[in-house]
Amino acid sequence: MDSSLLLRAARLTTLGLLPVLAACNNDDDTSGTPTDPIELKAHSVNPSLVKAMPGYESLEILPLISSDDVLAESPAFVFGPQPDGAGLMRNPTGDGFVLINNHEISQSVSRVYLDKTFKPVKGEYILDYNGGTTRLCSATLATPEEHGFPAPVFLTAGESGAESMVHAIDPVGAVDKANTSRRKPALGKASMENAVPLNKQAYPGKTVIVIGEDDTNGQVLLYVSDTPGDLDNGKLYMLKRPSGDPVETNMVMGTSYDVEWVEVTGAKTMTGAQIASFSTANGVLQLARVEDLDYRKGSAVNNRELYFTATGVSQADKVTPVAGKTMWGRVYKLNLNATNPTGAAKLEVVVDGAQDPGRYIVNPDNICVTENYVYIQEDGDSFYRDNDHDGRIWQWGINSPGQRAKAMLEMDHRRTDATFNAKYNPSNSQLKSSWEYGAMHDISDLVNTPNTFLVNIHPHTWQDAKFKNADGSGAAANTNSEGGQVVIVRGVAK
Repeated sequence: MDSSLLLRAARLTTLGLLPVLAACNNDDDTSGTPTDPIELKAHSVNPSLVKAMPGYESLEILPLISSDDVLAESPAFVFGPQPDGAGLMRNPTGDGFVLINNHEISQSVSRVYLDKTFKPVKGEYILDYNGGTTRLCSATLATPEEHGFPAPVFLTAGESGAESMVHAIDPVGAVDKANTSRRKPALGKASMENAVPLNKQAYPGKTVIVIGEDDTNGQVLLYVSDTPGDLDNGKLYMLKRPSGDPVETNMVMGTSYDVEWVEVTGAKTMTGAQIASFSTANGVLQLARVEDLDYRKGSAVNNRELYFTATGVSQADKVTPVAGKTMWGRVYKLNLNATNPTGAAKLEVVVDGAQDPGRYIVNPDNICVTENYVYIQEDGDSFYRDNDHDGRIWQWGINSPGQRAKAMLEMDHRRTDATFNAKYNPSNSQLKSSWEYGAMHDISDLVNTPNTFLVNIHPHTWQDAKFKNADGSGAAANTNSEGGQVVIVRGVAK
């Protein structure tokens, strides 16, 4: 770990910092939290871009921040495009909170300060297009309380091809936007979607990080160190079946499969191409776009129960599957070994969009796991011809595995509202699921309000020239002009 992060650890502990994680944290430690609930309300000038589905009308959806918002203490700040991975913590130097967000397409990370009423008041970028080097997708805020790290670290994964890496950023450190030295080669090189450290009680005294590769031939990787918070000296492993069968669709729902881990010896100094070649040569599972992972909350046993998505791929006609690959997308459950993170494990398919093509889950991307539910967020902008709905968040009950997931939220495109459509869809796109979701994370304990989450939204058709170069990098390739939004959702079952 960087020395600056180690030096900060003692100060943050003294200040009672309590972070909330993008990987759907359910931290029971409430030290430093408000004694009374915060009066949560809408603070954005933009309306919510998602709506509740039938059966979930009791949900309260409050827009927190959007790209049109002007923050009082930083009026030039623009909340940038495609807010994806995220984390939230109490401000160690004030009464409020700090919200960290990846902005995928602009390769940047923003930091927004919220006052004690949870109102956004100031924003800045702590990583820009030049420092990000690759698209930054999902992310996890690793913390002392949840993961046993000596200091908070924002782990943001690069996803622009085989040589991409994970960045480890001090979420409350000095602004250092163009710094590329915070990448961690020991965690491997791949088109990564997220790097998720397990809860510290899963394997006490260790750092165990599960990583997903968003590639047509994607892997599940495991980084293990015997030192809490060590991101430089551990070993990297890949998931495989003992038979060496790499074909995803040779696994079906209703069956639990034996899996094991093979070490990628010397991963820290290998290129991404070499790591990919290793996976093929060693019969590693080749999954269709492992976009996000999360662990079940609660006990140590629960924390060793992981869920991850395979988003899926199709032929160019958007109708025909690719042989051996999920097309509509899947959610997998991975039960890790009880005593050894690299020991024998079990894998099974628990949700499969192929059960009802186009009318069930379509291209699951981000995932949020609580103690009793898995929340599955769609990225349906593969634009499959038979998809019948806009992007949704589905609720699947862990304790009712035979039941179909239920649609909880859906993108609210309002295409028949001429005024709304002119602003948020000036190209008048009629494609289903042209917007997507970023992080969904639990902030209940931090704001002392039960069943409260943040959800990030990428409304891709919302384009405005004033959003361009939001991170101030000036990079010639940083041309995206999308807006973005974060909403508070209250009443979400855990």
